[in-house]
Formats: sequence, C-alpha cells, structure tokens
Amino acid sequence: AVLFLIYSIGILLAVLMGLFFKKTLFAKKEVPFVMELPPYRMPTLRNTVVHMWHKGSQYLNKMGTVILFASILIWAMGYYPRKVDYSKDYQSMLSQVQADNTITQEQKTAQTEQIQLSKEDERQEKSYIGMTGHFIEPAIKPLGFDWKIGMSIITGMAAKEIVVSSMGVLYQASMNAVENSKSLKEKLQEQKYTYGSKIGQKVFSPLVAFALMVFVLIYFPCVAVVAAIKKEANWGWAIFTMVYTTGIAWVAAFCIFQIGSMFI
Repeated sequence: AVLFLIYSIGILLAVLMGLFFKKTLFAKKEVPFVMELPPYRMPTLRNTVVHMWHKGSQYLNKMGTVILFASILIWAMGYYPRKVDYSKDYQSMLSQVQADNTITQEQKTAQTEQIQLSKEDERQEKSYIGMTGHFIEPAIKPLGFDWKIGMSIITGMAAKEIVVSSMGVLYQASMNAVENSKSLKEKLQEQKYTYGSKIGQKVFSPLVAFALMVFVLIYFPCVAVVAAIKKEANWGWAIFTMVYTTGIAWVAAFCIFQIGSMFI
C-alpha cells in the first residue's frame, strides 16, 4: 500500500508538472513534430532474452563501478582522519568499568559496549563525512532528516541505488561496536540522535521514512540522465531539471513531515 501510494504521488506530480509547464514554459504554439513509426510487432523470445541480458549486464556493470566506487568513497570519508580529538577520555572510562568490582560481568559488558558506541559515534561525526554532513544538515533538518540521511541523498545523485548502500555504510559503521549480526533494517530502527535537541530520540519514524522515500522518488535522476539532457538540449535545461526536481522533492518531504507531525 505504501509503495502504491508513493508511485501514485510520482504519477500525480508528473501530470501536474506537465500541465503547468504546458501553460508556462511551452505555451508558445510550435509546428507539430511528425515522425513515421514502423508497425508494432510481437517481439521474439530470442530478442527478448538478448535485450534482458543487455540491460541486466548494464546494471551489473553499474553496480561494479559507480555504486562500488561511491560505497568505497563513503567508507573512506567516514574512516579518516584517524586522529580525533575526543571530548571524553573513553579509554579511561573503559578501564574504570573493567576495574569496578561492584557490578556484574553482564553490566560490565553492557557499559563497555555503550562506551565503545559513543566513541565510534563521536569519531564518525568528526570524520570528513561527518563534517560534510553537519554542514548540510540545516537544509534537511526541517524534513526530519539527520546528517547521515543527507549524505546518503547526496551520494544518491550518482545513482539512486547508492542511497541504500550509503546508509548501510554510515549506520552500520556506528553499530559495529555493539552488534555485527543485526540487519540494516534492525539497525535503522534502533538509531537514536546522539546530539542536539533530539538527543535520545529515534532517528527513523514511519513519518521520516515515508518523507525520505518520497524525496528519493522525486529528486533528480542520476547524473547519467542529467548528462543525456545536456546532450539533447543544453546545460541550462540540465541544471533546471536538477534544481526543480530537487526543489519539489524538498517541498513534498517538508509538507509530509511537518503536517504529519501535527497529527502523529
């Protein structure tokens, strides 16, 4: 039902924007373009399989190049710099927990994991990707997104499939100190803010997740599509496509989150 609603929103926006552009940008009557098309024929099984293989190999090639490169880049930006000026002496805190004989071994393990998680969260926030994410966070905060979601959206400009892989790198990295066997879905559900006015609150709610899916659906396609628009038209139309689709995506996600927050 949710996916059907999301695609329905996309279709509705496409129709509305088409009507809007027809009345504004393309209001001038031009000579109609006429092209003779060959008659439709039922495709053969061989041609269907060849076409399917060609498109499948194209996607696998993209996975092994663009998506893989983006995932490595996200990991590298989150891994460096290694020397971080921590706000707390985490090593001393760990030593104190291990030396405390008034608590059980289970409590020691739980406290140790929590300290390691706090240390990893702070290290990631002070990494190159953390600094970049916090820089853009004011623009996406009204949508209910944190800096990790923002960075995933930015990397998704190369290909929207990268949004998920980027979230996997960013969110799973902060949870590795606690549990490696949990799925990305479980880790996303457990994510909480470790800074700001929302500290302790969960990052993902049904409202935030829905706003994110709508945003990713609407904002501009991958760079390959933008390059094709530039080739067929010019840079003006390519930039216009990037700006207006991202603008509509921001407004749609903003309305969903802000209006939804009044009732949920």
